[in-house]
Amino acid sequence: MAKVLVVGNGGREHAIAKQMLASPQVTAVYCAPGNPGMRLDHIQTVAINEMDFTALAEFARQNTISLTFIGPEVPLAAGIVDYFQAAGLAVFGPHQAAARLESSKVFAKEFMAKHHIPTAGYRLFHNLDDALTDSARRGLPQVIKVDGLAAGKGVTVATSAEQARDALTRAFETTDTVLIEDFVAGFEFSQMVLVGGNHYVLLPTAQDHKRLDDGDRGPNTGGMGAYSPVPQITPAVLHQTVQTIIEPTIAGLKADGLSFEGVIYVGGILTPAGPQVIEYNLRLGDPETQILLPQLQSDFYQVIIDLLQHRQPVARWQSGSTYLGVVLAAPGYPGPTQQGVPVPTVPGAYYASVAGQPNRLTSAGGRLMMLTGKADQLATAQAAVYEQLARLDLGPLVYRHDIGAKGLRQK
Repeated sequence: MAKVLVVGNGGREHAIAKQMLASPQVTAVYCAPGNPGMRLDHIQTVAINEMDFTALAEFARQNTISLTFIGPEVPLAAGIVDYFQAAGLAVFGPHQAAARLESSKVFAKEFMAKHHIPTAGYRLFHNLDDALTDSARRGLPQVIKVDGLAAGKGVTVATSAEQARDALTRAFETTDTVLIEDFVAGFEFSQMVLVGGNHYVLLPTAQDHKRLDDGDRGPNTGGMGAYSPVPQITPAVLHQTVQTIIEPTIAGLKADGLSFEGVIYVGGILTPAGPQVIEYNLRLGDPETQILLPQLQSDFYQVIIDLLQHRQPVARWQSGSTYLGVVLAAPGYPGPTQQGVPVPTVPGAYYASVAGQPNRLTSAGGRLMMLTGKADQLATAQAAVYEQLARLDLGPLVYRHDIGAKGLRQK
């Protein structure tokens, strides 16, 4: 029988750990550092920081961990997989060199150009004056991206010259590499793939909601909710995405000596010319994971073990229901947040930045929990989650009221 270690502390890691624990082969799942809300699902939390590679590897050795699954992007970019592999420990995630597809937007753009993967045009700048000059010449909107990890909040879609100037000025206060990208109109979607060398497993398509407020207004966040499947991403669109993006990405990684066992997350956009890549992530998405993994009807642990051993897994996904989830965040998110705000204990919810005890949780960060539901129709799933939210005493916690609305519009 197997024991699994999940690295991270958010809702994504809660979902990964819960799915691992559902495997008949798994006797225990640990999450480091985890959060107290996870203990509602019998996940054992371990007080080790996700960046303490030495302590994490030692825990895995001492507790005969069969598999470590890395959740967040920061330890991946810092080389946690390389560290575990050097220690002879089974670990699922990209090594540091491949993780640059997420940690460096410049590297990702150059990779896509080299391997003919469709994406928006861009220019690269290393000083503010040149960037401002180029921005003033461009039309609006324009997309400004900071090169590097930014927890999903490093992109500005500027709709005015003033907004573009402010975004560029702020960006160069913290970095010396900024991209100005052509704005591409279309329907955004998330397509994640579990990979093991040449083998891969497609997850169902999802759509994330990045903006804080209803109607896609307000600042970018790490994600305020998601739903899956996405009616607008038809089998034909998915087939085209696989042919023009996913398989060329896997082949490009192999050609560049960067193949790995882990996740490729395509942040995609469906345009009149077909699907394009907005960005890559090299880990499962949050909050999408919380409504994707429950759709898996196969043994998640076995799927990952097969990919680690470069075997094609058997992965069966449900096809009759829509899953939808709404994130609750602390007041002030995505800026400085109010700490110590009561967070409701709800069986089946996925928890993130919370402190306290499972029956007495409080806010300890930005995104705090996610409530999910499923139904045979998207509108029914949406109504079920919001009806559940209406019955809770949420105090000052914030959430969007329109998760799933884009999926309800005509294809």
